[in-house]
Amino acid sequence: MPTERAAANARAGAYLEVDLAAVRENYSRLSARLGRAECAAVVKADAYGLGVAQVAPALWAAGARRFFVALPDEAIALRKVLPTAQVYVLGGLFGGAERDYLAHGICPVLNSLAEIDAWRALPPAERPPAAIHFDSGLSRLGLPANEARRLIEEPSRLKGIEIGCLISHLACADEQEHPLNSRQRQAFSEFCRRFPHLRRSFANSSGIFLGPDYHFDIARPGVALYGGNPTPGRENPMTSCIRLRSRILQVRDIARGESVGYGATFTATRPTRIATLAMGYADGYSRYLSNIGKLWLADYCAPIVGRISMDLITLDVSELPADISMPGALVDLIGDRETVDDLAERAGTIPYEVLTSLGGRFHRTYKEA
Repeated sequence: MPTERAAANARAGAYLEVDLAAVRENYSRLSARLGRAECAAVVKADAYGLGVAQVAPALWAAGARRFFVALPDEAIALRKVLPTAQVYVLGGLFGGAERDYLAHGICPVLNSLAEIDAWRALPPAERPPAAIHFDSGLSRLGLPANEARRLIEEPSRLKGIEIGCLISHLACADEQEHPLNSRQRQAFSEFCRRFPHLRRSFANSSGIFLGPDYHFDIARPGVALYGGNPTPGRENPMTSCIRLRSRILQVRDIARGESVGYGATFTATRPTRIATLAMGYADGYSRYLSNIGKLWLADYCAPIVGRISMDLITLDVSELPADISMPGALVDLIGDRETVDDLAERAGTIPYEVLTSLGGRFHRTYKEA
């Protein structure tokens, strides 16, 4: 009688393997680069699509104690996994959810004077630490310059609030020579100078590689933990964490002049062997890669032909040995030969989007070592 795991494996159309040892290695590598600064971990969007219930404990084991998410529900889910971690919600207070922050010991990142005032109005004994977000030039969340000036002029607004850290966020950290990087650093430094006893958090994944002047006290890496390249245009200093494969459902021969897929966007110019995979854009593989993507079977590369549909991808396997490209064979979509960054570049996007778009239909496995 097969186990349920074996049965689920047999039913799956695609397989995602997450290497938790590589996640831990990436955390340790970033932590070493930071020197005395603390390395926190950003695990929003289900740990960038890799599974927060498995990834967060791996990061905890590597030494992470401070975690950042985007939404209160993400924080509540993380609290169940790591009951003693310090968990911050980057999105702020989410008016009406304040009691949930108290009940679950969630730390808000306060993005405005109104949020600071609302947090201070709650019972002091029940409030966990909060972070204050200063907008140094990204112009999304955080105290804009006029509110920052008011806070400096009215420090009593912070009376009774335990501040875990002051934070800001870089806009162009992945472009090392961009002049906005230094302008933001200077603006953040000037704001923090008015609160000299508070810890400061500034660098994201790419910001860590801008050098010690950007490290401050706490860094908040995200995509680099999961193998994304924080130094675009240069060799990736991080270790790949995932392998994504899909099975071939069917192989067929078509004649010259026959088309493949919706819209008939590919027409065979010779007798062609087509392999159809159990994978599509519903699984996070971009439709943009229709007729331009390339996938790997062992040491052989096969081009995607025709449109990628919701559940299926078609490959031209005419040049591959028949015993390699047969029903049931596994095709690599992300791995050593086609990394997350390679796929993102081919699709005209960024590794963040590739990772967070990974669907829920894969059979997932987690490798510890």
